[in-house]
Amino acid sequence: MKAIIMAGGEGSRLRPLTCDLPKPMVPIMNKPVLEHTIGLLKSYGITDIGMTLLYHPQIIKDYFGNGHSYGVNIYYFLEESPLGTAGGIKNAKDFLDETFIVISGDSLTDLDIHKALKYHQSKKSIATLVLAKVDVPLEYGVVLTDEDGSVKGFVEKPSWGEIFSDMVNTGIYILEPEILSYIEPGKNMDFSQDVFPALLSSSKKSLAMSPMTTGAT
Repeated sequence: MKAIIMAGGEGSRLRPLTCDLPKPMVPIMNKPVLEHTIGLLKSYGITDIGMTLLYHPQIIKDYFGNGHSYGVNIYYFLEESPLGTAGGIKNAKDFLDETFIVISGDSLTDLDIHKALKYHQSKKSIATLVLAKVDVPLEYGVVLTDEDGSVKGFVEKPSWGEIFSDMVNTGIYILEPEILSYIEPGKNMDFSQDVFPALLSSSKKSLAMSPMTTGAT
């Protein structure tokens, strides 16, 4: 399995800390949060890692280089303008030729990737979403599922009247390369707003999506 890290975040809410620093490079425990993510992937044997870059990309490239000093191989995919969570990953289509995990470069998680992959394979899904349970989901994308674990719908940052679940989208996905056919090249597209709804509306049974619950993210 390969990995793609979304590392183009500007981190405007963290200013002035991120005025000259990409959000994934903000330090936690004396090293960038992005370094923690790379360490997690490597611990599960995932060493071919792509990164989508946009904001101050050279800072990340200079810090990590080709990844060899971290025991991984890093490939960079630069966005000239914002392409959204899905659009940026479309740039890496030639790299993503097998099952891959998508994870945000500014997230800190203890996800059991082996367990997530096993769940994904058991469901034979094109997309598996890693979910987390939160008490107040107002600032998240809420996900509705049915009894067999299939995703039925989404509401982004719901009002109190729209909250129908306490399960939210963590932005961590396990995907098959087929997902790329639902992403238009060069277009700003989001997984939860554009790509996943397109999957849900498809009549093909093989396009069912399944969630997996994680502990901390």
